[in-house]
Amino acid sequence: MERLGTLGTGIGWRPEIADAVERMPGIDWVEAVAENVCPGHLPESLLRLRERGITVVPHGVSLGLGGADRPDEARLAALAERAEALGSPLVTEHIAFVRAGGALTASPLLEAGHLLPVPRTRDALDVLCGNVRIAQAALPVPLAVENIAALISWPGEEMTEGQFLYDLVERTGVRLLIDVANLHTNHVNRGEDPAKALDELPVEAIAYVHVAGGFERDGVWHDSHAHPVPQPVLDILTDLASRTTPPGVLLERDENFPEPAELERELRAIRETLEKAGAGAGASAGAARATTRTTVELTAADLTAAELTAVGTITGPRRGGAVARTATTPPAAQTPAERQAEADLRAMSAPKIEAEARTTAAPEVEAEARTTAAPEIEASTPADPVGPVEPARQRLALAQAALLSALVAGTPVPEGFDRVRLGVQARALAAKRADVVAKVAPELPEILAEAYRPAFLAYAPGHPMTGGYRRDALDFAEYLLLAGRPEDAEVRRRLRDWWLERSGPTPPSRHPAARLARATRRVLLRR
Repeated sequence: MERLGTLGTGIGWRPEIADAVERMPGIDWVEAVAENVCPGHLPESLLRLRERGITVVPHGVSLGLGGADRPDEARLAALAERAEALGSPLVTEHIAFVRAGGALTASPLLEAGHLLPVPRTRDALDVLCGNVRIAQAALPVPLAVENIAALISWPGEEMTEGQFLYDLVERTGVRLLIDVANLHTNHVNRGEDPAKALDELPVEAIAYVHVAGGFERDGVWHDSHAHPVPQPVLDILTDLASRTTPPGVLLERDENFPEPAELERELRAIRETLEKAGAGAGASAGAARATTRTTVELTAADLTAAELTAVGTITGPRRGGAVARTATTPPAAQTPAERQAEADLRAMSAPKIEAEARTTAAPEVEAEARTTAAPEIEASTPADPVGPVEPARQRLALAQAALLSALVAGTPVPEGFDRVRLGVQARALAAKRADVVAKVAPELPEILAEAYRPAFLAYAPGHPMTGGYRRDALDFAEYLLLAGRPEDAEVRRRLRDWWLERSGPTPPSRHPAARLARATRRVLLRR
């Protein structure tokens, strides 16, 4: 895997802090939410940053690579367009699903409005690998995918997060965006050990790192991106940076923006953490160099495959000259220096192994070896993203639709899930919907005042989002008006006027939805 250039220290660019970001010292790069950037009308602040040589990376949130469906072509094209408009060296997205239902399940398409975890199963990994390959083929620059924070766990998972990510990288060559705040969130909410996850990660695949804050309430950690970065998150960053030097580290903040001086203090804390961890890692590497040099020199001297197997670099049987290597995760007991030495050993020996397999294996043995060969060799041949993955897509689609329906539409909780934790997640999704609708339609909380939030939270459980947040705002207002609410006649009039203005004229159509919209307008116009 070709290593990306060094990014340095960055901050998430948001319109609310755009001026402050431009003035901050030591900012090497920024990340912008891809869906909030219009390629034809880039914000002046981003243009000025680019003119100064500041790298801008688009960070997608709506692709849903972990969903059962193939990535939407229009969303992929939009992400590619933003990467080209910003001159970005890579684009990033999440290992998550954001919608479910639709054609694969013959059920209504539901939107989560949030990043939800995929099950760490073979089915989900097969589908994710297929979706990542499709995205990689459509994008003009490398793709990196981010681990997410989660409140809930899937029953029957077959892998740890580190193993899941390791296999994903091996099979697709995708890069990783590691969010250390999300590792902390999953530690609190799901009991997962961040150190173990880092032990299992292919650190050489890391494109950059996210650092963010959150808060804990009733034993649940909420990844808010609206609070200061806590020490446990910096401790995980220290652990990661002691294992490898990340090409870039970025501070994320999405809400409740503090004064610029506070953001600069957090950036300084991140830089100091990296410097201390780097110094410690350098000392460890120096102490271990004497014990690892012999192994590396032997590799340079062109060890045979049998000898490489003896030193633990290759596992699995040797068939007719082809060496079958397994995608096992690095042992947790290894030091960072030992892991790096093994990675070097693996990289240096791969060409010899592949050449030997090509020249000595009989055709029938080659065919057998291909089914068990190293993922990096397997990934070098074109993969069929359609046929073999279809049964897995169907199974994953049904599972994700059942979960999302329970979260946003009040249907029964699927077997094996924690009902209490699903309730927490459902309330969190409804609260996020209320917050985002208030942003995209600020007139609603202005008109409804203190009644807005309780009214929306009462509306949300029985009315799942199906068409984005702007549609959600209109549907919420329509729901209130048809119910004869608010009770205050003047407030109801203002809400009706807003809805009529935003919903616009409905063109003639025989479609039932269009007829319903026209009927609704007639009812509301008579009120």
